Amino acid sequence: MFDSLSDRLGSVFDKLRGRGALSEADVRSAMREVRVALLEADVALPVARDFVDQVTEKAVGQDVIRSVTPGQMVVKIVNDALIEMLGSDTAELDLNVSPPAVIMMVGLQGSGKTTTTAKLAKRLTERDRKKVLMASLDVARPAAQEQLAVLGRQTNVETLPIVAGQQPVDIAKRALQSAKLQGFDVVLLDTAGRLHVDDQLMAEMNAVYAASNPAETLLVVDSLTGQDAVNVAKGFAGEVDLSGVILTRMDGDARGGAALSMRAVTGKPIKFAGTGEAIDALEAFHPDRVAGRILGMGDVVSLVERAAETVKIEEAEAIAAKMAKGKFDLDDLRMQISQMQRMGGLGALAKMLPGMKGMAPANVDDKALVRLEAMMSSMTAKERGRPDIINAKRKIRIAKGSGTTVQEVNKLLKMHQEMANAMKRLKKMGGFGKLAAMFGGGGGLGGMGGAGDAGGMPGLGGAGGMPGLPGLGGAQPFNLPPGFDKFGKK
Repeated sequence: MFDSLSDRLGSVFDKLRGRGALSEADVRSAMREVRVALLEADVALPVARDFVDQVTEKAVGQDVIRSVTPGQMVVKIVNDALIEMLGSDTAELDLNVSPPAVIMMVGLQGSGKTTTTAKLAKRLTERDRKKVLMASLDVARPAAQEQLAVLGRQTNVETLPIVAGQQPVDIAKRALQSAKLQGFDVVLLDTAGRLHVDDQLMAEMNAVYAASNPAETLLVVDSLTGQDAVNVAKGFAGEVDLSGVILTRMDGDARGGAALSMRAVTGKPIKFAGTGEAIDALEAFHPDRVAGRILGMGDVVSLVERAAETVKIEEAEAIAAKMAKGKFDLDDLRMQISQMQRMGGLGALAKMLPGMKGMAPANVDDKALVRLEAMMSSMTAKERGRPDIINAKRKIRIAKGSGTTVQEVNKLLKMHQEMANAMKRLKKMGGFGKLAAMFGGGGGLGGMGGAGDAGGMPGLGGAGGMPGLPGLGGAQPFNLPPGFDKFGKK
């Protein structure tokens, strides 16, 4: 979402870091460019102005001008100001009330409110071990209640039975009564939306609020609507006692201004961000991590958390054991590719790695993973275990079966051979433990876990990246010490 803003700010700070000393004029000139970048990213004018004034005041101080690395100091000041703009701390749901805790979901029609309700219910059920009941109060939109019921079945979350003709306040009361009788911990109320903020909508919101006394009232806003999202948030914040905001479609290609303006405009924290269409694509909003992504510093913490959630430990241990022996066949490669796909694909992972901002989705072909998976699925188990037996005739069969070409099959086999050779050389060097020691780390590679660490991330460290992967150009996720080539050979 923040790609264009990140690129603009990156070019500004590259100029600052490229100078040995900075004058006050240099800083003020850079801050003018930052202001333009924020406005182009659709950040609200008052928010952009306050942000730049705050940063400029700190950045022109003598401590920065006389610093050994003034450019880096300015970046740190901007990073801290971004975190403050986004809300400083991660805001958790406050469900510390007598059960059932009511969460009221509000927002305009089309903002993704119903889907977000199901995503949040799934998160509360699986991560927080809560017993959740969902209830649709949307009697205006056709089939809205049926939609939530379908999502409930998909997520294995209970939904309140539909009673035709019942009005929103009565549905809310029935949901609370059912939750108390059946011992539910949380009740999620999916309220009706409108095409725009109007008196009828607000009257209904306030009536439901009075009837249910929610512990949390969350405004669901479509981040792709840019400045309109900010105006919607203003409208709701003035009428309903909001406790937080959920931004949907944060994986889109919008300019990101809504996310940056929301906290300042509403005074309420952004609690969650919808990051995709999948029913589990809802993440807690961490201001410090988002600021790091915007400034190209990466987000390794989220990457490791995502790995912990998606990488299957038994698969990681199996690969680690084989790699420790210097072995690596096509089944192992297939497993690693599957893990990367579960973690969001190459484009999503690249954005989270520090220093790899340039590997934007435009330069990373996630379809390459799908093609590789198709080729390996067209092979027999024997061929995957012993790739050396794949002759010309077999290559033609594999290419036809996977809808690819013989040239692509050759590239896959070459990539596997390079990785297998890397495994053997690393084993001769003393294995992954010795390599990790070169980085000054005791555990995984660069503190992220290598393939020899079962708790690490086999899809990223391991065999020095994935040499020759189509769409990646053989880019390496880490740099080996001087004197070693990309396969770890001295």
